[in-house]
Amino acid sequence: MNEQANTPALAVNDKVPQVVFKTRVRDESVGGDNPFVWKDVTTEEIFDGRRVAIFSLPGAFTPTCSSTHLPGFESKYDELRAKGVDEVYCISVNDAFSMFQWAKQLQVQKVQMLPDGNGEFSRKMGMLVKKENLGFGER
Repeated sequence: MNEQANTPALAVNDKVPQVVFKTRVRDESVGGDNPFVWKDVTTEEIFDGRRVAIFSLPGAFTPTCSSTHLPGFESKYDELRAKGVDEVYCISVNDAFSMFQWAKQLQVQKVQMLPDGNGEFSRKMGMLVKKENLGFGER
């Protein structure tokens, strides 16, 4: 059990839990200043039959995550791909809008951003941590 989240952690070879991520994707057919539409992305689409590197952070725009973690994975993206990783994902308990703006500010072009707005994936993976002392709630 993960003491911080009080949920079972996954073991090696366990299947990733089924979750639907609520994402925003560019769709030029929409037009205007905000050419984005909602798109549901499932864990099956992300993980099934693929080698995926996924890292989780407590929040978009947090200092260390912004200065070190996300830029570090962005800079190592090509190395990870060369080692057989199909895709690299950054997940955080944030909404799609925050994740988009954060990636835009940091000029992230390669790492895919996954908003876990309700913390469902983080909870089911045993990664949800309590951050009430920082005003973050559960992340």
